[in-house]
Amino acid sequence: MNQFLQSAIWHKLVLYAKLVRLDKPIGSLLLLWPTLSALWLASAGKPSLQLILIFSIGTILMRSAGCAINDYADQEFDKHVKRTADRPLTSGKISGREALLIAALFALISFALILPLNLLTKQLSLVAVLIAASYPYFKRFFALPQAYLGIAFGFGIPMAYAAVQNAVPYQAWLLLLANVFWALAYDTEYAMVDRDDDLKIGIRTSAITFGRFDVLAVMLCYAASLGLITWVGWQADMGLGFFIGILIATGIALYHWTLIRHRDRMQCFAAFRHNNWLGAAVFLGFVLG
Repeated sequence: MNQFLQSAIWHKLVLYAKLVRLDKPIGSLLLLWPTLSALWLASAGKPSLQLILIFSIGTILMRSAGCAINDYADQEFDKHVKRTADRPLTSGKISGREALLIAALFALISFALILPLNLLTKQLSLVAVLIAASYPYFKRFFALPQAYLGIAFGFGIPMAYAAVQNAVPYQAWLLLLANVFWALAYDTEYAMVDRDDDLKIGIRTSAITFGRFDVLAVMLCYAASLGLITWVGWQADMGLGFFIGILIATGIALYHWTLIRHRDRMQCFAAFRHNNWLGAAVFLGFVLG
């Protein structure tokens, strides 16, 4: 009996881990690189170990909570998409109530992490939760939900500045805008994978909105994102190492063009996943700079 109970508990934990995408860390990294970059720049290259740990763990937890909320909102749509039909909530292996409880638990733990920080950071964290919770519903009516996703994925940027400087200067908002363009690029690549299914079920995505100009739009978004980041680095008097990081990131963006130009589903998905390295290159630039 004990062995059976242990097996059942383990099976449930595995399902919860899949719900919050702990088995797919790429999404967490796409949030983490911009947040860490902002933390490094806001602290002039000397962030405290405490802040690094708080923002790293908090980012992973909030991304996990966002995944649970997203699956709860999209469970009826996901049944009709090949890539998402077998998700734990969509397939009925866990309930909607369980998903919401997991999301709430992760969000509460994340909020507990920032309790030692200043009031402004706490206030921004509440805004971040509202944005993350409302994102799934933007796909119902907003033609470019990926832009809203960029705000949700990048809200660690103003929070990092608030934690370090107790203020959010224009530099932080420029980095957030850069993150919006980056999210538009990589999540359009992601949406290109599901475009046929999304058209059938009526979900709005940037891949559908951009239509035959999707590849061009992705590359223009990469250019806008890297251009804004370069401007921020230039204004901050970053050193040669920063521009080397930007050059590497630009090369990675151009490589993504070779993957998506024929609109092959698997190649588009590969380009999306490869954005982890683009974000890492930008972060490396901020560290070296």
